[in-house]
Amino acid sequence: MDAILLLGHGSMREQANAMLMRVAELVRNRLPGKAVHPAFMQFGKPDFFEGAKACIEAGATRVIVHPYFLAAGDHVTKDIPGMMADMSEKHPGVKFVMTKPLGIHDNLAGVVAERVAEAVGESVAGTGAKMSPGMIEAASFHVIDTELGRLLHDAKMHSIIRRVIHATGDFTFADNMRFHARAVEAGVEAIRAGKNILADVHMVEAGINKALLARFGGRVLCGISDADIAKEAIATGQTRAEVAIERHTRDNIGIVAVGNAPTALMRAMDLIEFGAFAPELVVGVPVGFVNAAESKERLSKQDYPFITSLGRKGGSPVAAATVNAIMKLAEAE
Repeated sequence: MDAILLLGHGSMREQANAMLMRVAELVRNRLPGKAVHPAFMQFGKPDFFEGAKACIEAGATRVIVHPYFLAAGDHVTKDIPGMMADMSEKHPGVKFVMTKPLGIHDNLAGVVAERVAEAVGESVAGTGAKMSPGMIEAASFHVIDTELGRLLHDAKMHSIIRRVIHATGDFTFADNMRFHARAVEAGVEAIRAGKNILADVHMVEAGINKALLARFGGRVLCGISDADIAKEAIATGQTRAEVAIERHTRDNIGIVAVGNAPTALMRAMDLIEFGAFAPELVVGVPVGFVNAAESKERLSKQDYPFITSLGRKGGSPVAAATVNAIMKLAEAE
């Protein structure tokens, strides 16, 4: 069993120490089932040893110590490792692991952006001053995380679902999205390899961040409105979406993004099954009442990387948001 020891510096002011207790509550909400014990280096109770003992008494066989510090100073590099070694010697059956301190992280930048937005809003109320797009996005993500109150899957999957919720305003995607075990990894690899993205409709194409994709060497392809594809669709009795998917299978496609047409998703899966198509990732989230749920249910049972949302809900904004979130992860790496 794991337990988390959230270790703050400690202060002579009880109000300051109470903040760490509140942070521990928030971490518990994000990591349901994990025991989280706050402790202080000095000035506060419990101290490190009392907190570690509480973890062990709760049944922990591994204590994960998180130094709630911005930088890796002497406490992080010297004092805490020494105390962990002391506890390990006294409790040989318990493993002690230390995380990095808070350090530099995109989420911290989001908090700063939110605080700036709050200050600007209070000081220039009524003057017409506006928040920047980055500040709005950071504040929106904070609202979403607060209302969710928990971490969805792992941090990378959470970042994708959070962006989908941001694009749709619909929190039900927190529960109905499904990921293949290698989906995120495969998508990031495809982006970083400079591969192209195949969209089923122009709304998906329009929503994808092409400037960011171009930095990796990729392009967004969509043939749904091409005249020759329309002619072939009429001649063969297929939908334009089906023909457009098949037409681009040899164009260095890394990710297929379907947000509108179930027939496009079905055709992509057929071509993969026949060995005629091998994208690294299929993002299949078509919306609708005819074969949308069925196509996504089929995708959710495949053994190749996929991301989907069960049921009738989905759409072009969901597909584009999913791809954009993957590109953000590729950029971060």
